[in-house]
Amino acid sequence: MVFDYWVDFFDELENVRGRSKNTVQAYRRDLELYKEYLDSGKSSGGIPGFYEFLKKQKKLSVRSQARCISSLRTYFKFCEANGRKSPELRELRPPKVKVGLPKPISEEEFHKLYKACEMESKIKTARNQMALLLLYGLGCRVSELIDLDLSDFNESESYIKLTGKGNKERLVPLSANLVTEIRDYLKLVRPELLKKNTGESAILINDRSKRPSRVDIWRWLSAWSAKAGFDEAISPHQFRHGCATALLESGADLRSIQMLLGHSSLQTTQVYTNVSRGKLAKEIEESHPLSAED
Repeated sequence: MVFDYWVDFFDELENVRGRSKNTVQAYRRDLELYKEYLDSGKSSGGIPGFYEFLKKQKKLSVRSQARCISSLRTYFKFCEANGRKSPELRELRPPKVKVGLPKPISEEEFHKLYKACEMESKIKTARNQMALLLLYGLGCRVSELIDLDLSDFNESESYIKLTGKGNKERLVPLSANLVTEIRDYLKLVRPELLKKNTGESAILINDRSKRPSRVDIWRWLSAWSAKAGFDEAISPHQFRHGCATALLESGADLRSIQMLLGHSSLQTTQVYTNVSRGKLAKEIEESHPLSAED
């Protein structure tokens, strides 16, 4: 059977390869799509039929199709490594995905959002602003943000510990201003949000006195973006892009940005040089004397 190694595969992903729970769940969803296709009675179309299934029936974007195919290829490679021949592996070819430049949040957009997150409650306002400061100041993923614990903050040495993909830890240095903001938040704001839930270890606390979920962060950003008058909601990842782009344009080297963001490959970080080059080209066109019209 195609899914004979299903349990072993997910066990290896999580316990041997150290993939995060979110990543394992993404693999599971992708494989379940293939299982749904096989159970649909239309699997006689083979792999080409599966492409049509993803595109027309599931209406997945090219990027989502590519991710799904990649997940299947990883699974079938695992099957072959364990002695099961998988002819599907030779047929699976991911569609070409046009890589677009990341859209970073600008400093102006950040300040508008920072203002828009204000509420009648000064305590909740301070919590909202802390969420924004951490996203923009650390360049962290949303999963890293919500996983932050009290023990991760080191005030005396001015750093915070983030746990990224594959449970890889990295220490991110903090500016003096951000250290002060976090310290004051932990001392004056967080206790007021906790109410009676004194056992909670998270730095950020939601309105239910618990650690916020990914949904909480997306919901907050969506509401604040609408209040700020943005056409589209600012995503958590735009803060990550904004942090990296701002550092690059201020003179930080790629290796330092790579360490800050927790990229395993420098090639991933290099995409930000394209953003910076685009801004540079615009500045040259507008400001260089040789670009001026006669």
